[in-house]
Amino acid sequence: MNARTLEERLQVAKRRELYLKNQVNIGLPLPKMPTTVIKEWNKEMKDNQINPKLEKISRKLQINIDLQKIREIWWQTHGPEHVYKIAEHYGIYQHLYKDAFFYPVIKLQIDYDFGSEDTLARVYNGNVIKPSEAKNQPSIKYDADSDTLWTLLMTTPDGNFTKSNNEYCHWFIGNIPGNDIAKGEQLIDYLRPIPPRGIGYCRYIFVLYKQDKRIDYTKYKKEQPCLSLSERDWNTLEFYREHQDYMTPAGLAFFQSDWDHSLSNFYHFNLETKEPVFEYDFPKPYIKKQEWFPLRRAFNLYLDRYRDPKEINKEFLLKKLKKVHPFKEPEPPLKYPNAHAFEISVPTWLRVERRKERLGWGRINNIEE
Repeated sequence: MNARTLEERLQVAKRRELYLKNQVNIGLPLPKMPTTVIKEWNKEMKDNQINPKLEKISRKLQINIDLQKIREIWWQTHGPEHVYKIAEHYGIYQHLYKDAFFYPVIKLQIDYDFGSEDTLARVYNGNVIKPSEAKNQPSIKYDADSDTLWTLLMTTPDGNFTKSNNEYCHWFIGNIPGNDIAKGEQLIDYLRPIPPRGIGYCRYIFVLYKQDKRIDYTKYKKEQPCLSLSERDWNTLEFYREHQDYMTPAGLAFFQSDWDHSLSNFYHFNLETKEPVFEYDFPKPYIKKQEWFPLRRAFNLYLDRYRDPKEINKEFLLKKLKKVHPFKEPEPPLKYPNAHAFEISVPTWLRVERRKERLGWGRINNIEE
């Protein structure tokens, strides 16, 4: 693939600028910054700058910062705008709503308890949570009046096996009274992240909608547990367009997840399907024409580039098998490999190769015995 020209880059930049210009805000209005909080914050900063005691304890690394207070001030001032920018960077709005966006004015606190003592995996804005950590339904908290109704959706726009333009719905709870998730109507039960092996990180997105009235979600209800991926086919834009007169997106949080070994059993025994594995066919590396006198290059490594890889692997394998005896234990490795001197007559290139063998570096150590 050739690098893009300046003209092609400018065209991409123009399309990006046009996309941002035509975006429509479909969310709640962004709350104004509380002037009292900003004034108190600025006053505290000025007082800290001239506080000699604070300077002394900071030099001794004894200063304590109330992170909870900092987070609250951040959310009241710049939090929603920062989360919007992060989500825009990750393509959340473009892949869910095309030309629309919203500011997440409701703060979502989503925690996965994955069995470890006093340890939770909290969903922020793009942090990595492994599938084994997110296998159980998370706990969700947010501030809301008891007489309001809400809808919570968890979807992923990545890794749909049959319809690339669609998502998978991993969780759908509607008509939630206030912030009591347990009393909401669970239409689609929770499904753990299932990123396929080989495609990298997948995004798992939580969106909280504020309802103007109770909505009839009967047609979305699935038999639970719902282990058919085809029944979890989802399109956020179509869903929002159908209900946009009665709901408004208000909260957002998302994390990334990639394949781990816990998914093999889940695909086989729970989803009852073969585990998908994606592999890449990389082009052969370009090797320029061999030089007669390659300067400043180790001649053995240089010549290996022009040899058959199978021949090189065979050579290393035979060399390794010479040290293997069917009835004797292998020799223990040197405790301090670099402390053993080489013979004076050993050339430099051979010293490097032997040092690699001692330290467990290089191709010979990648060959399984």
